[in-house]
Amino acid sequence: MADPQNRERFELRRQSDALVYVFVRRARPDGTVGYQRQDQDLWIEHRPDWGWVAWDPESGSCTGRPWNVLPADQGDHPPEGDWVSRKGAKSYVYRLVYVS
Repeated sequence: MADPQNRERFELRRQSDALVYVFVRRARPDGTVGYQRQDQDLWIEHRPDWGWVAWDPESGSCTGRPWNVLPADQGDHPPEGDWVSRKGAKSYVYRLVYVS
Protein backbone atom coordinates (compact mmCIF):
# COMPACT_ATOMS: atom_id res chain seq x y z
CA MET A 1 0.00 0.00 0.00
CA ALA A 2 1.35 3.43 -0.94
CA ASP A 3 2.16 5.85 1.85
CA PRO A 4 -0.43 8.66 1.72
CA GLN A 5 2.09 10.88 3.54
CA ASN A 6 4.84 10.62 0.90
CA ARG A 7 7.02 13.68 1.42
CA GLU A 8 9.64 13.05 -1.31
CA ARG A 9 8.30 15.58 -3.82
CA PHE A 10 5.84 18.41 -4.03
CA GLU A 11 4.51 20.93 -6.48
CA LEU A 12 4.19 24.65 -5.99
CA ARG A 13 1.19 25.59 -8.13
CA ARG A 14 0.98 29.31 -8.89
CA GLN A 15 -2.61 30.41 -8.47
CA SER A 16 -2.58 33.31 -10.95
CA ASP A 17 -1.70 31.26 -14.05
CA ALA A 18 -1.40 27.55 -13.03
CA LEU A 19 2.39 27.47 -13.54
CA VAL A 20 3.83 24.48 -11.63
CA TYR A 21 7.28 24.03 -10.11
CA VAL A 22 8.33 20.56 -8.92
CA PHE A 23 10.62 20.14 -5.89
CA VAL A 24 12.37 16.92 -4.84
CA ARG A 25 13.75 16.03 -1.40
CA ARG A 26 17.56 15.88 -1.45
CA ALA A 27 20.56 16.07 0.86
CA ARG A 28 22.18 19.51 0.76
CA PRO A 29 25.97 19.97 0.62
CA ASP A 30 26.02 20.78 4.36
CA GLY A 31 24.27 17.49 5.21
CA THR A 32 20.83 18.96 5.94
CA VAL A 33 17.76 17.93 3.97
CA GLY A 34 15.99 20.33 1.65
CA TYR A 35 13.84 20.34 -1.45
CA GLN A 36 15.46 21.31 -4.76
CA ARG A 37 13.52 22.66 -7.71
CA GLN A 38 13.85 20.21 -10.61
CA ASP A 39 14.72 22.78 -13.27
CA GLN A 40 17.04 25.11 -11.31
CA ASP A 41 19.36 25.17 -8.32
CA LEU A 42 16.71 26.75 -6.09
CA TRP A 43 15.94 25.26 -2.69
CA ILE A 44 13.28 25.24 -0.02
CA GLU A 45 15.16 24.69 3.20
CA HIS A 46 14.57 24.74 6.93
CA ARG A 47 16.10 27.70 8.76
CA PRO A 48 16.05 27.77 12.59
CA ASP A 49 14.32 31.15 13.00
CA TRP A 50 12.21 31.04 9.83
CA GLY A 51 11.01 27.44 9.45
CA TRP A 52 10.67 26.16 5.87
CA VAL A 53 11.43 28.90 3.36
CA ALA A 54 12.81 29.64 -0.07
CA TRP A 55 16.06 31.41 0.80
CA ASP A 56 18.37 33.50 -1.38
CA PRO A 57 21.90 32.86 -0.10
CA GLU A 58 23.35 35.76 -2.09
CA SER A 59 21.16 38.41 -0.47
CA GLY A 60 20.57 36.50 2.78
CA SER A 61 16.83 36.99 2.45
CA CYS A 62 13.63 34.99 2.39
CA THR A 63 12.02 34.83 -1.07
CA GLY A 64 9.10 32.52 -0.24
CA ARG A 65 7.34 31.07 2.79
CA PRO A 66 4.13 29.46 4.06
CA TRP A 67 1.33 31.96 4.52
CA ASN A 68 -0.68 30.35 7.34
CA VAL A 69 1.73 28.08 9.25
CA LEU A 70 4.08 29.60 11.82
CA PRO A 71 7.63 28.18 12.10
CA ALA A 72 6.86 26.64 15.53
CA ASP A 73 3.97 24.69 13.98
CA GLN A 74 5.98 23.26 11.06
CA GLY A 75 7.26 19.68 11.05
CA ASP A 76 10.16 18.00 9.30
CA HIS A 77 8.83 18.90 5.86
CA PRO A 78 7.37 22.05 4.25
CA PRO A 79 3.70 22.48 5.14
CA GLU A 80 1.02 22.03 2.53
CA GLY A 81 -1.22 24.96 1.71
CA ASP A 82 -0.72 28.54 0.62
CA TRP A 83 2.79 29.91 0.11
CA VAL A 84 3.78 33.40 -0.94
CA SER A 85 6.87 34.47 -2.83
CA ARG A 86 8.58 37.74 -3.61
CA LYS A 87 10.78 38.37 -6.62
CA GLY A 88 11.72 42.01 -7.01
CA ALA A 89 8.54 44.06 -7.14
CA LYS A 90 6.36 41.01 -7.85
CA SER A 91 4.66 38.68 -5.39
CA TYR A 92 2.88 35.41 -6.12
CA VAL A 93 0.60 33.02 -4.25
CA TYR A 94 1.20 29.29 -4.66
CA ARG A 95 -0.42 26.13 -3.36
CA LEU A 96 2.07 23.52 -2.05
CA VAL A 97 0.80 19.98 -2.71
CA TYR A 98 2.72 16.72 -2.13
CA VAL A 99 2.61 14.37 -5.13
CA SER A 100 3.80 10.84 -5.94
